Amino acid sequence: MRILIIHTAFIGDIVLSTPLIRALKDKYSDCEITYVTTPTGASILRNNPNISEIIEYDKRGIHKGLKGIYELGKRLRYKNFNMVITPHRYLRSSFLSWLTRAPIRKGYNIATGSFFFTDKIPYINGEHEVLKLLRFVDEKVEKRYEIELYPDKENIKKIQNLLGNIENKKIILIAPGSKWFTKKWPLEYFNEVIKSLELREDIVQVIVGGQDELSLNIYKGKNVIDLRGKTSLLDMAQLAKLSTIILTNDSSPIHIGSAWKKPHIIAIFGPTVKKFGFFPWSTNSEVIEENNLECRPCSIHGGSKCPKGHFKCMMDIKPEKILEKIEATLKKEE
Repeated sequence: MRILIIHTAFIGDIVLSTPLIRALKDKYSDCEITYVTTPTGASILRNNPNISEIIEYDKRGIHKGLKGIYELGKRLRYKNFNMVITPHRYLRSSFLSWLTRAPIRKGYNIATGSFFFTDKIPYINGEHEVLKLLRFVDEKVEKRYEIELYPDKENIKKIQNLLGNIENKKIILIAPGSKWFTKKWPLEYFNEVIKSLELREDIVQVIVGGQDELSLNIYKGKNVIDLRGKTSLLDMAQLAKLSTIILTNDSSPIHIGSAWKKPHIIAIFGPTVKKFGFFPWSTNSEVIEENNLECRPCSIHGGSKCPKGHFKCMMDIKPEKILEKIEATLKKEE
């Protein structure tokens, strides 16, 4: 059986789809799975043994516009897929599904262009995204499927070299960035946490982020390793695997960290809420949020500024609260 997954959303969405891949393999043991995603999505899925082929959909490059999507659809049609699964809820992905001419085309009932699908899967608000995705396999999947990422030997070696000799110190991985301004816990709060922890000899704080985070004025004192702009997504997955604590905004490190049992994930939620379904899948995690604000949530993705002008959803989460959570976790590890 030949199965195609079309998912060209954000990094976190792609990471959260890995339990779907495993569930498909369990149900159709002899299936071959092809995955169409963005170049960034392809980089985090690399080395997954359950994927036969990854096809990069460069919607801003060679696949731009109607001609580009039609050419990709023609290429996919030649592969004669038996089933196409499209978790991405936007028109281009729905149309691409139809272009494959596969006899079974599954997508969400609320997707733009859902009329292109033969099977419409209910989108259950409030349910974790992983559970939503598993509905593409069965209406109710009893088994718990985990997030699966596969750093290779090169990723492992690179992280060893970047960390150097840390003398068995516990790693606190700190991810201060986000694509959306209102999803960012204030930088001065992050810096206060870093300063408060820098004199502890039993830990090392590792700052991660992409090129966009290089402009952040992060405090770099004792026992702080700045790896912003130096790691790939699978490098970061390896870092997460080695970490004791991951401190992050509501962004992809939540989901990358959830691939491993060890790190305790402290996720700071401001404009977004857990009922959107993108909270940590890891059971070793906690979401820090202000629950007594009537203006939350203000956006599913966050925005460029607080609509109310006060930004209380983030400003009211003080560094002292986060430090208490970190200290409690470190004490358990002693």
